[in-house]
Amino acid sequence: MTDSDTRDNDGSSTGVLQRAFTVLRVLADAKGEKLRLTQIAQRAGLAPATTHRVLQALIQEDAVEQPPNSKAYQLSVAFYALGSAAGRHRSNLREVYRPSMLRLCGMLSDTIFILVRHGFDAVCLDRIDGPFPVRSHTGDIGGRVPLGLGQAGLVLLARLPPAEREEVIRFNIPRLHHLGFIDEISMRVRIKECLESNYAYSTGPGLFPGIAGLSVPIEDRNGDTVAALSVAAPAERLSGERLPLIVEMLHKEARAIGAQVNPYDPALRRPNQFLGTGNRE
Repeated sequence: MTDSDTRDNDGSSTGVLQRAFTVLRVLADAKGEKLRLTQIAQRAGLAPATTHRVLQALIQEDAVEQPPNSKAYQLSVAFYALGSAAGRHRSNLREVYRPSMLRLCGMLSDTIFILVRHGFDAVCLDRIDGPFPVRSHTGDIGGRVPLGLGQAGLVLLARLPPAEREEVIRFNIPRLHHLGFIDEISMRVRIKECLESNYAYSTGPGLFPGIAGLSVPIEDRNGDTVAALSVAAPAERLSGERLPLIVEMLHKEARAIGAQVNPYDPALRRPNQFLGTGNRE
C-alpha cells in the first residue's frame, strides 16, 4: 500500500492499520468460514464502505482472498505462511508447559506427561516422575505409540477432524491388533466417551494392570487440540472422590498452557527434531 492509501480520514495511518488487523481477526475467528462484506463489517464494528476499502487493500497485499464468483472473503494461504514463519526457528513450548507440569506433579505426587501428535503416532515430549513408580505406553521422553493407544493417544485421535480421524483409525487398527484388547468397535466407543466427557480415563487391564491414566486435551487459542496433558498413577490414586478433582486440575493447567501456545511452534509439527531425534523420522 502507498502512503496515500494508508491514510485515514483524519490523516492518521494508525487508524487504518488498526482496522486492517480488526478485519484480519474477524476472518481468523471465522475458522475457515467464508464471510460476506456485511458479516465482516458487523463483527468488526465498521461501516460497510470502510470495511470494503480495508478488504480491497488486504487483497492487494495478498493477506485476504475472494474466491472466484463469490462475494465472500477468507484469509489467504500467503497469510497463513506468514504465521507459520513466526514459529519456524525456535520453540518455546517447553517454557510454556513446564510450570504446569511441575505444579501438577507437586500437588498430585504423580507422574505427568505431555504428548503431541506426529503423523499416525503420539509422541511423548516430556514427563516428570512422581514418587510412585508407573509404566506407560510411550515409556520415556521421545517414546511414541499409535494414536488411539493410551489415554493421551486416544485424546489426540478423538479430537481430530472427523475425516482425518477416520483415516487414522483405518491405518492404526491393524497396528494395534496384536495387543488383543483393542479393536475398532472398542476404540470407537472410547472415542465417543472421550468426546462427551472431554477427557480419557482408564484403569486397565491393558498392558499395565494396576496403573490408571487420565488425559485431557490442550487447545490453542483457535480451539484446535495441539497436545494432551496426562497423569499416570497406581489405580487407587485415580479413583473415587479424587478423580473429579484431578480432572479439573488437569483442565485448568491445560487451559493455562493452551492460552500461551504458538500453534505454529515447530515442536508441535516436528516433535522428533524438538527432542533431538530427527534421525528417527
